[in-house]
Amino acid sequence: MRTSFKMVAMLLGIGIFPLCAHAQKKVIIEDEEPNSIMFVSKNKAGDEIIRIMNDRSQMRFHDPNAPRFLLTDQKGKFALGIGGYVRATAEYDFNGIVNDVDFYPALIPQRGSGNFAKNQFQMDITTSTLFLKLVGRTKHLGDFVVYTAGNFRGDGKTFELQNAYAQFLGFTIGYSYGSFMDLSALPPTIDFAGPNGSAFYRTTQLSYMYDKLKNWKFGVSMEMPSVDGTTNNDLSINTQRMPDFATSVQYNWNSSSHVKLGAIVRSMTYSSNVHEKAYSATGFGLQASTTFNITKKLQAFGQFNYGKGIGSYLNDLSNLNVDIVPDPDNEGKMQVLPMLGWYAGLQYNLCPSIFISGTYSLSRLYSENGYPSENPESYRKGQYLVANAFWNVSNNLQVGVEYLRGWRTDFSSSTRHANRLNMLVQYSF
Repeated sequence: MRTSFKMVAMLLGIGIFPLCAHAQKKVIIEDEEPNSIMFVSKNKAGDEIIRIMNDRSQMRFHDPNAPRFLLTDQKGKFALGIGGYVRATAEYDFNGIVNDVDFYPALIPQRGSGNFAKNQFQMDITTSTLFLKLVGRTKHLGDFVVYTAGNFRGDGKTFELQNAYAQFLGFTIGYSYGSFMDLSALPPTIDFAGPNGSAFYRTTQLSYMYDKLKNWKFGVSMEMPSVDGTTNNDLSINTQRMPDFATSVQYNWNSSSHVKLGAIVRSMTYSSNVHEKAYSATGFGLQASTTFNITKKLQAFGQFNYGKGIGSYLNDLSNLNVDIVPDPDNEGKMQVLPMLGWYAGLQYNLCPSIFISGTYSLSRLYSENGYPSENPESYRKGQYLVANAFWNVSNNLQVGVEYLRGWRTDFSSSTRHANRLNMLVQYSF
């Protein structure tokens, strides 16, 4: 009976916290045991806990901020945050459409093909996110973080895992953003996908980041391989024999300015019915990215990616299954194609609560050994232009408006385009 009473008291305590948020008073629910539990508003937690909880070095613009309330132990060494946001967007396409709720130039359809509409209206709330974040600072493990997050982009708008990892002593173990990315250099967009030439993917990994040298960070990673290729009756992609390996080096000269160089190597296995054996094709990627202050109010963003067989990592190309493709000059064999992606953008802060930004991006797939001789309507190049404005109405409420224009050019040189207006309302908790 005494245990039940305590549980009811704790649940009632959780329910009244939103009513007390403006007062910013510490609310404590504790039992008589020495390791009692405390619920506190974020600004009442210890400095070390808040520093770790607020760290966004491995998060992008669309990831949620630290939660308003924390559950801590009595000594304030560990804290559990439960938070997220409700995110609603309205989208209107005109003079051309994109066949997706996100804006990918690769998905601009050919005219006709059963759909002659040039305008489209959509609404989306599936990127609304929930997360759990446990943080602490221990004697042997240093800063310790366990993070899980998900949104509602599973089949039928079901809840889908987006991140699930643990971090300690520089190691990251679990499912998270890939190491061949630079999250801090991604520009702000309402469009959830972002620039079409940017590197973006999630994977299961074991990675290590060394940051004990002033201004420098060095990273290595072993990642779960995922190969999306184009096959035919003689070729198939099934079992993979090797992980992907990535490495990076980053130099920071202040808290919001850095340059990063990265590389990734992958061995992609496929089976050939013609030769009745398995083969491997080697892919690689090189990346240079940066973000830096031009003035106190003006921030620059940029990234350049080039490689072979890295279609899964680049936003636009990840829709096309071009990690490996059939080699027209060698029956029963596959090849990796050269490809690149890049973007450059600026953000200007009009005042502490309002900012505007603009970014141009390009993604390009190159032909090799006659590919794609049988399909000249295949994607060759995509362009992405975005301009937006955001207003942080309060610490928890953000609204925004955005214009997007995309172009898709095929190997036949035919080009088609689309335009989109986005509106955003997002409430964080």
